[in-house]
Amino acid sequence: MSVRTRLAVLPAISGSVRVEEGVLPDPGPHQAVVAHFAAGVCHSNLPRMYGARPMDGTLGHESTGVVIATGRDVTAVREGDRVVVTWVPRFAADGTRRRDPILIKLPGGREIQQQGIFTWTEKTVVDEQFLVPLPMDVSPVSAGIIGCAVITGAGAVLRSISLNAGESVAVIGAGGVGLCAIAAARVLGANPIIAVDLRADKLEMARQFGATHLVNATDVDAVEAIRELTRSATDLDAFGDPVAGVDYAIDCVGMPATMEQIFRAARSMVLGKTTGGTAVLVGVPTSKLELDPMDFHINTKKYMGSLAGDCRPDRDIPLYIEWHRRGALNLDALVTRRFSLDEGAEALRALEAGEVLGRAVIEFDNPEGGSPAAEV
Repeated sequence: MSVRTRLAVLPAISGSVRVEEGVLPDPGPHQAVVAHFAAGVCHSNLPRMYGARPMDGTLGHESTGVVIATGRDVTAVREGDRVVVTWVPRFAADGTRRRDPILIKLPGGREIQQQGIFTWTEKTVVDEQFLVPLPMDVSPVSAGIIGCAVITGAGAVLRSISLNAGESVAVIGAGGVGLCAIAAARVLGANPIIAVDLRADKLEMARQFGATHLVNATDVDAVEAIRELTRSATDLDAFGDPVAGVDYAIDCVGMPATMEQIFRAARSMVLGKTTGGTAVLVGVPTSKLELDPMDFHINTKKYMGSLAGDCRPDRDIPLYIEWHRRGALNLDALVTRRFSLDEGAEALRALEAGEVLGRAVIEFDNPEGGSPAAEV
């Protein structure tokens, strides 16, 4: 059985995203067909919108849905299961097989050869490696952002760094990913938790998710504000100045200025007592980076990357769902805008314009999956 679907397509050469009728293949031995409830609108989609493209492409890499068909060898899920779709494989260490490619047929004889995840579509074909069960008591719309935004932001704090209670954290960028990082820092007992953004409304949302201090970088120098909030009354650095800065400075933006700011905002060291702080790059970088090597050397600072929050989906996604259940990570509040598939271009425009607080989703209403509108 071939699977008909409406999906968002980035046309070859150039142009905005458009919705087309497509035909998906039967699921391979380790694949499942998922009818979607919601798919996240992620910043990482934006760079693909510009410049020439050699071929048609797809969008999206996080979603929720219901399994409507499975290949003969699928063991992770069954038909009727609700699932989270993520772009991080559940058992990446299994190198005994290759994932089957997915050939999407479009009108006019056009085709898209898809190797990975695509979620801006009413239905998708996906390898079982990328599926994690979703409990029935969790809103599938709110959970549509777990597969990227939540694992990336919360995981940067929970998994990528070894945060201890009482250590200090600054998060630059209070969007969806940054809010998840802030929530995780609160769960782990960080103090202070400093949120930095250019917009007051995003900062107020950061307070709801656990920020103890807010820094509006439109009004002040963000690094100096962080250092002022963390200046020691007793310890001196190698230059005889009071130690200042956070134990962990996290960039959830990836712009040149923010990538450099987190390094300067990381804590200076006390010779013989402490090492310097750590800068953590979470946002997708948009340029090369130059840092002061003397700051590295004198303050023994560290600079590291965090990709997908070092997530192991089977282990981490159920944990984040449990955080949501007990109010520590409010996914319902995190999803602030909903768009239909036909509004995909508008969703990307609003995201790029900074009009989305928290996270946006593409919402679907498929007969196979039912409508989640009336659910929790």
